[in-house]
Amino acid sequence: QVQLVESGGGLVEPGGSLRLSCAASGFTFDNYWMTWGRQAPGKGPEWVSRIGRIGGITEYAESVKGRFTISRDNAKKMLYLEMSDLKAEDTAVYYCARGRLLPFTLDSTRGQGTQVTVSS
Repeated sequence: QVQLVESGGGLVEPGGSLRLSCAASGFTFDNYWMTWGRQAPGKGPEWVSRIGRIGGITEYAESVKGRFTISRDNAKKMLYLEMSDLKAEDTAVYYCARGRLLPFTLDSTRGQGTQVTVSS
């Protein structure tokens, strides 16, 4: 069955960096666009970024543009989100999801999420 497993979250100070990873299995990874979404405490799900099937197309929410970079390794069936200059408002559970999603919802085919906390 489809499995998406995120990792790499943690506690980081404002201005710091983190790299999130998502391991995919159970489907033909390079047949699908992939998406990152997040949900901050007390808020609804938010679309963050998406990437085309071979990685040539990337799109970002305005709130993360210039700070986050999405990438993928189809040979390894891995999706990544490189996050830099992190801000308190980036604190959220981050999810990888299958598909060319916009908006991102929790009904998406997604992983269990990884927590990112930005705090001093």
